[in-house]
Amino acid sequence: MDEQALLGLNPNADADFRQRALAYFEQLKISQDAWQVCAEALAQRIYSDDHIKFFCFQVIEHQIKFKYSELTEVQQQLIRETLVTWLQAQMLNPQPEKTFIRNKAAQVFALLFVTEYLTKWPKFFFDILSVVDLNPQGVDLYLRILMAVDAELVDRDVVHTSEEARRNTLLKDTMREQCIPSLVESWYQILQNYQYTNAELTCQCLEVVGAYVSWIDLSLIANERFINMLLSHMSVEVLREEACDCLFEIVNKGMDPIDKTKLVESLCQVLQSAGLFSIDQEDDVDFLARFSKLVNGMGQALITSWTKLVKNGDMKSAQDTLQAIEAKVSLMLQLLIHEDDDISSNIIGFCYDYLHILKQLSLLSDQQKANVEAIMLAVMKKLTYDEEYNFEHEGEDEAMFVEYRKQLKLLLDRLAQVSPELLLASVRRVFNTTLQNWQATRFMEIEVAIRLLYMLAEALPVSHGAHFSGDISKASALQDMMRTLVTSGVSAYQHTSVTLEFFETVVRYEKFFTVEPQHIPNVLMAFLDHRGLRHTSPKVRSRTAYLFSRFVKSLNKQMNPFIEDVLNRIQDLLELSPPENGYQALLSSDDQLFIYETAGVLIVNSEYSAERKQILMRNLLTPLMEKFKMQLEKLMMAQDEDRQMALADCLNHAVGFASRTSKAFSNKQTVKQCGCSEVYLDCLQTFLPALSCPLQKEVIRSGVRTFLHRMIICLEEEVLPFIPSASEYMLKDCEAKDLQEFIPLINQITAKFKRDLRTQVSPFLQQMFMPLLHAIFEVLLHPAEENDQSAALEKQMLRRSYFAFLQTVTGSGMSEVIANQDAENVERVLFTIIQGAVDYPDPIAQKTCFIILSKLVELWGGKDGPVGFADFVYKHIVPACFLAPLKQTFDLADAQTVLALSECAVTLKTIHLKRGPECIHYLQQEYLPSLQVAPEIIQEFCQALQQSDAKVFKNYLKVFFQRAKP
Repeated sequence: MDEQALLGLNPNADADFRQRALAYFEQLKISQDAWQVCAEALAQRIYSDDHIKFFCFQVIEHQIKFKYSELTEVQQQLIRETLVTWLQAQMLNPQPEKTFIRNKAAQVFALLFVTEYLTKWPKFFFDILSVVDLNPQGVDLYLRILMAVDAELVDRDVVHTSEEARRNTLLKDTMREQCIPSLVESWYQILQNYQYTNAELTCQCLEVVGAYVSWIDLSLIANERFINMLLSHMSVEVLREEACDCLFEIVNKGMDPIDKTKLVESLCQVLQSAGLFSIDQEDDVDFLARFSKLVNGMGQALITSWTKLVKNGDMKSAQDTLQAIEAKVSLMLQLLIHEDDDISSNIIGFCYDYLHILKQLSLLSDQQKANVEAIMLAVMKKLTYDEEYNFEHEGEDEAMFVEYRKQLKLLLDRLAQVSPELLLASVRRVFNTTLQNWQATRFMEIEVAIRLLYMLAEALPVSHGAHFSGDISKASALQDMMRTLVTSGVSAYQHTSVTLEFFETVVRYEKFFTVEPQHIPNVLMAFLDHRGLRHTSPKVRSRTAYLFSRFVKSLNKQMNPFIEDVLNRIQDLLELSPPENGYQALLSSDDQLFIYETAGVLIVNSEYSAERKQILMRNLLTPLMEKFKMQLEKLMMAQDEDRQMALADCLNHAVGFASRTSKAFSNKQTVKQCGCSEVYLDCLQTFLPALSCPLQKEVIRSGVRTFLHRMIICLEEEVLPFIPSASEYMLKDCEAKDLQEFIPLINQITAKFKRDLRTQVSPFLQQMFMPLLHAIFEVLLHPAEENDQSAALEKQMLRRSYFAFLQTVTGSGMSEVIANQDAENVERVLFTIIQGAVDYPDPIAQKTCFIILSKLVELWGGKDGPVGFADFVYKHIVPACFLAPLKQTFDLADAQTVLALSECAVTLKTIHLKRGPECIHYLQQEYLPSLQVAPEIIQEFCQALQQSDAKVFKNYLKVFFQRAKP
């Protein structure tokens, strides 16, 4: 072996050596006999370096995985012997190999097992057992091999092909017949031998039992001698976690419901008598987390049995099983309320399913009602933040608590289904008690009280948030709590979690303010002052900006008395922050979008006259336009690239803010009706010149393009005079991405102004049609580097956009835009469509091309069509309908490709519709014979094409090409 290259295997080696080692590994993988050198090195223990041993196993692993069938029987025998020799040597080693080597060796053994067990090595496990006996180093390797075999056969994280899945099933069946009883016996011997002397091996063995129990005969494990041994391990500190997991797997195994209930009950009796059912908060939390998982498994197993028994009509056994479930509830509650969230989280499944049972019972006993209340109190307590929660820098622990809270919310929702009245009463009691004296209460208690009120909105569902009508007692309870929330002054509490929960709840119950509008001013002030948008925490300010926008939108007309006051108070928050002043704005530009939208909503939804609305909208947008002009001048003169970027971002924000105000308009309140057209036309005149700025084009064009999209919707035909000059700017020096984003703008105009096509859009489209196409062709013909994936993808997306544009033009009744171009250009366009249908393996583009071809045939394919088009149909369109589906890349098993074929069928049907018998004659006498199609198939094809039902022909065409392709 190349000793120099092997030096690079050491993790501390420098980069050159490591590179050389990697290259050497690749070289050995290709080599015919490198594996033999590695096998010899392992069998004869030539190297002592751990990384070289690992490397040798990797080379052999590669050989077994990818090139095993190339070996002779003698060579395959050599691999088997090498591994057994290596295993024998481990029995005599004074020190075991490093864990990573043992794991890799186990993987190689498992690979060989999968390859050879059914054919050449049926005594695989017996051979290994005869080598290892009860030698601790041997047992360790034997158990690792068993885990590796299990991973190969049943690991659900590994995606297996159907062939591998079939092979694995056969392997498991054969193992069950031939060796599983012997393996189980070996596990029992290992456990018995090492349970008091070698905890590590015992735990490994318990892990193996837990893994295999899911697919072997349960009676081999679920019997007196095994279960008694496992239960005795529950009292041994170093073994009990693994014993727990092992018992969990046994309980989890599918079996007859009555037998399952008996098994669980017998386990519980022993565990209870061992004192494991009385939970001490001080107990080892790692063990309790596993124990909680076990109890959860037992509880859910009993509930599954109960469900099956009820379904089978065995009510006596179902009642016995229900009693068994009820007997576990106090233990479940102890675990649910445990201060460690992992322990609590592990039992939630049982808790949830238990509530589901109660929901199905027509009448609850007093004990069951008490259980529901106890679960409710536990959930309320566990929802509470602890002192350690870091609100400013939320890390992994905080994320886990957020996830845990989501689980508790599901429990709360389920509680509401079992007993909505009890939930409402409990929340009301907690809420009122806490808010009565909020000044002297800890933040986490106030937060959870408000949070519970917030959660009721989903737990007690109503349509369209109508919580304050309908059921009187519920409505008045919620109304009382909301009144308390907004009048208690709790919004001033100095903790971000309480502040945020206050605003979230106010917005969640916005319908409250239609019932009691007198509270709106107080809540608005909370949003606008230091409690909300001017809070010291950026996180609170950001979230409040979004919530304020929602609040104002939801109140609509009720905001009328406060509009001018609110607009004045948010004036400073609308400032466009120029990049050079170093001033840290209160809100980020993303947050400001919500404030601009809110301002727009206030103005548009007001009851002011159109003149007043125009003045207010102009006051809102004029500062933006003025700042925009100033910043654009600065950008044109800026030298430094960072400064250019900062100024371009600032310009982009200004355009984005103006765009966002237009979201307030609707079909009922259009820009025209509000008298605001002039203001937005001024914005257009201000923003469009920026398109000619040669610096930071991508950022600026993107913003202005978005604004144009909005204006096409809002200003309608008034925007049209601006489009030609905007298009001219955007087609200068553009790249694939620019064009790809520009084309939807033209498509939007074409689709939007269909009724004005002849007068307004058609002349514009004719004028810019070829400049746009030239720009597209130039980008598509520009050579890209061979392996540049992103450039290839951009071109593909541009090609799709180009064909989508042609589809819009032809589909909107504007085919004359193409027809009126020079003959040379018309021909070029037509050939790109044929090329798109046939040459590029992109079914989405191919489908679009066939849709365009169908449309053109429909419009121009008759007797009075353009001169020469009938020729084009026969020479190019008909062949395209055959050449595309005959390509190897045209995959008829792919859904998108089938859609493309469907449009291809429509094209052929349209040609037949427009050209009649002439088309059939051409196919019969000329085209299909040129493809060497048999006469009877030609006859069959033409008959199918002449069928009146298009679906029949579509189905036939698919079969036709399936037969035609090799």
